[in-house]
Amino acid sequence: MIEKIHSDEIASLPVPLSHATRAGDYVFISGQVAIRPDGSTVTGDFDAEVRTVLDNLRAVCRAAGGDLGDVCKVNAFLLDAALFAPFNAIYREYFGEPLPARSTVLAALANPDLRVEVEAIAYLPRR
Repeated sequence: MIEKIHSDEIASLPVPLSHATRAGDYVFISGQVAIRPDGSTVTGDFDAEVRTVLDNLRAVCRAAGGDLGDVCKVNAFLLDAALFAPFNAIYREYFGEPLPARSTVLAALANPDLRVEVEAIAYLPRR
């Protein structure tokens, strides 16, 4: 059975997706972008964009009953290769050992104001 997960701490966007879905012991978190809870977009300051994205990711993990320490796989999408180092610096503040497996891809994002998107898979065994 697939279960929808919703966080009241992040904005719901007018696109057809769930914040996350649970399938068994795994939670699949949709790509999070730099959108504040009020629906406004964080632009101009890349560090603030990354922090907003990772805060949103954390909020969805918590809504599922876990936290970032439960994330086992991350897919990160960056607009420009020059953003790789600053992204990694902030990413290390949010994820500890063992670090999740990760792929980072250069990609144009759906919103031209955005430079980073992160999706994840968390392992959260039912208790």
